[in-house]
Amino acid sequence: MSILVCGSMAFDTIMTFEGRFAEQILPSQLHILNVSFLVPGLRREFGGCAGNIAYGLRLLGSEVTPLATVGSDGAGYIERLRGLGVNVDHVAVHADSYTAQAMIMTDRDNNQITAFHPGAMSQAHLNPVPAGRAITLGIVAPDGRDAMTSHAHQLHQAGIPFVFDPGQGLPMFGGPELLAFIEQATWVAVNDYEARMLCERTGLTLKAIAAKVKGLVVTLGGEGCEVWEDGVATRVPGVQATAVLDPTGCGDAFRAALLHGLSQGWDLRRCAELGNRMGAAKIATHGPQNYQAPALA
Repeated sequence: MSILVCGSMAFDTIMTFEGRFAEQILPSQLHILNVSFLVPGLRREFGGCAGNIAYGLRLLGSEVTPLATVGSDGAGYIERLRGLGVNVDHVAVHADSYTAQAMIMTDRDNNQITAFHPGAMSQAHLNPVPAGRAITLGIVAPDGRDAMTSHAHQLHQAGIPFVFDPGQGLPMFGGPELLAFIEQATWVAVNDYEARMLCERTGLTLKAIAAKVKGLVVTLGGEGCEVWEDGVATRVPGVQATAVLDPTGCGDAFRAALLHGLSQGWDLRRCAELGNRMGAAKIATHGPQNYQAPALA
């Protein structure tokens, strides 16, 4: 049995700005914004939500199947995942496009500015949820707009429980569309900023959103997370990282732990505790797919 991860596969170009964005961007001059950041540090990493979550799930020993698209430059990425034991049968290749590219700039306070070229991800809706009984759990993570909509509908129609993780794709959707995702999903996972946006666009409180699903998780960075079940919110404390080097992919590491725990039948708090440990392990390592999993005990 496998966990289906619907989402993007991308190459991340990660740049380090040694100052603070807030000191370079003048709020009163946003209408004529013209800034340049010197970035002495630059790396190119494997990334994208589906790739990152699949990596984390394999670290934890779960069987995983990404449902994603890459371009003509994606063969090496597919081989990397295959070498990790990931089922890549449903990673589609579009030879007339590049694999999605994220250009991520991080300042000294771990704030990020990202530019994203979707490339082959724009065709992700042409790659349907596989039929059959091999998939027992899923996640709809950030992807092409049409892909997120169609994959959520297909998972719901197939009776496969799934996590709705809108992430940076949330601004693409209006309130009625987000409500449709929530009503089809079994769980919802967002960070604190996304939680506020989700409430604003749907007109619902977190408590009301939580009442529509089996569980709602709101991550709070180093402060841990908030878990909603049966109308009650529980704070799950964060885990102190050995170092704070790179936040890129921390949310995906958390979601890998969440999916692993759900697939094992754990309660949501236990899933979140592992998610906090995974996030702490990830942030202490550069790149979204270079960390090692914490002990499960």
